[in-house]
This record gives sequence, C-alpha cells and structure tokens, in this order.
Amino acid sequence: MTTTDPAPPESRVPLVPPPPRWAVCAAHVAAWSTVPSGLWRVALVLGVPVGVMEREEFLAAFPHSSPLVGLAYVLLIGAIAEAASYLTLGLVRPWGELVPRWVPILGGRPVDRRLAVLAASLGAFAVTVLWWVLFLGGLLTSPSPDPGVSAGEALFVAAYAPLLLWGPLLAAVTWSYHRRHKGCL
Repeated sequence: MTTTDPAPPESRVPLVPPPPRWAVCAAHVAAWSTVPSGLWRVALVLGVPVGVMEREEFLAAFPHSSPLVGLAYVLLIGAIAEAASYLTLGLVRPWGELVPRWVPILGGRPVDRRLAVLAASLGAFAVTVLWWVLFLGGLLTSPSPDPGVSAGEALFVAAYAPLLLWGPLLAAVTWSYHRRHKGCL
C-alpha cells in the first residue's frame, strides 16, 4: 500500500468557473496594449525616423553615459512593459490558477489568489495613474495648442495611446478573477 496521494496536484486545485468572455477579450487587449509603444521604441533604437524624437536627440539626454546605456534603457523599459502586460493573461488562463511545472521551485503549486489579486490591483492602479497623468499632464501643460499635427506626432500618439487602456482593463480583469475565486480564497 502506498502512502502518496495518487491524485496529481492539478486535481487538488479548487474548481473555479471559467472566465467570462469579456474578461478574456479584455486581458488580450491589455496584453497587446504595450506592443505599439514597444515597436516605437525599437524603431527609435534602430534609428528609424519616428518623427517626434530622433535617435541622436534621445542619446544627447545621456551625456555622461555611453550611447549603449541609453539604447539599453529604452529596450529594457519596453521589455518590462511587455512582460508586465503579458501577466494579465494569467488572470484568465490556467497558469493563473496553477504555476506551470517548468517554473523552478514553484512549479505545480497553486497560485496564491490573494497575492495575485493584490499584485494585479496595485499594477492596475500604477499603470493607470502613470499613463493617464503622463498623457493628460502633457496635454494640459503644453505651451499652446498647435493648429497642425505632424505625422511624427500622430505616430507617437498612435503608438502610446493604447497604454491608456492597460490599467483600466487590468483592473476589470482583476475584478473578474477575484469574483471567480471568491469562494476559493
């Protein structure tokens, strides 16, 4: 007779209802909301004219550092934003319930739902405040309205405007995750 539990860890996770369709759609939009600005950053690093700021102008902001530091900074910011937005999908995917087995040390263990809700809530608040303050603050503090908008400015706004969706969508998906797991906490 064996004393080990024959049931795999997946079967010990409390059953939760599947995420609503709107939450899945919102999670995907939130995850994709950082892609346009990331592509804009890559274009800047590669020296592609992005209209608002050229590569040399950006690198001049790092006078005592190597140009590589400035370029690495831009790419790192983009990579962090992409990774953070991708985590939104965990709130509607199985890996938001159970840590995938390939993850060292934690693999196969249930996700602490309280910690997931807390982290996602703080993240939603932070990115909402950050991007809304940056966008609205930039609009409100501009010296004077410019009657014409250049193609570069339109490209910049098109690349960064989707970031305004990230925080509110993350908050909505977090609320859905919390509601689905309410009895499991």
